[in-house]
Amino acid sequence: MKAMILAAGRGERLRPLTDKIPKPLVEVAGKPLIVYHIERLAALGVTDIVINHAWLGDKLIQALGDGGRWQVKLHYSGETEALETGGGIKNALELLGSEPFLVINGDVFIDALPTIAAQPLSLMAIKAAMGEALAYLWLVDNPLQHPEGDFALLEGRLSAAGPSKLTFSGMGIYQPALFNGTTSKRFALAPLLKDKMAQGLVAGEHFNGFWCDVGTVERLAALNTRMTTLDKKQD
Repeated sequence: MKAMILAAGRGERLRPLTDKIPKPLVEVAGKPLIVYHIERLAALGVTDIVINHAWLGDKLIQALGDGGRWQVKLHYSGETEALETGGGIKNALELLGSEPFLVINGDVFIDALPTIAAQPLSLMAIKAAMGEALAYLWLVDNPLQHPEGDFALLEGRLSAAGPSKLTFSGMGIYQPALFNGTTSKRFALAPLLKDKMAQGLVAGEHFNGFWCDVGTVERLAALNTRMTTLDKKQD
C-alpha cells in the first residue's frame, strides 16, 4: 500500500510560523507534524510515501530528504500553483499507482493510524472493507470549530445530507478510479466525494482515536500542552 501526505497548503492561520517554514514542518513537542505521520506509516510497513508541496516546498524536501532515516522512500509531487486537495491528489496519481492508497492531511495530528473495519490497514483489509466503493473516509466527532460536521454515516455508507453529521478527519482511502472523468487541473475534493456519495460509492467509519486539526496557533499551543502533560505522566 502506498500513502500520500497532503502538504501543499499555505497555512495562513498559522502565521507567522508559516512565513518561514511550510505548515507540515511546524513542530509539536519538538518534532515536525509531518514526521509523526511518516513514522507511523513506516511502522505500519508502508514504504512508499508521496508528499505534495508548494509553499516553501524546497524546505520540506531539505528537511525530510529521501526518507531513508525512516526506512521509507519519499516521493515528491511539486505544485507550481495551488491545485487544492482534489487536484493535488490527481496530480500525484502516477506516483501512487493502480491500487487503493491512503491519504492523510499534513496538518492533522493523531496518536495512531486508524484501523479499517477493526482490521489493521493493509491492501487485503482495505479491499474487503471498500468493496465497490471508490473512497473510504474516517469521520470524527465534531470539534468546537466545526460543530455542523460534514457527512452523515449510516450503515457504513456516507451521505452529504442527513442528521447527526460528523467531521471528515482528513484521512481516507481512495481508488485511482475516483478521479476518472475529472477534467480540471485544480479542484476541491469535497464536491467530487459528494457526487460519489449520491451514487452510494463512498464508505467509511467513525474514528474514535485522538485527532486534532492543527489549523491555528491556538490549537497548536493546546496540542503542545497536551503532549507535554502526557510526557510528564509517562516519566
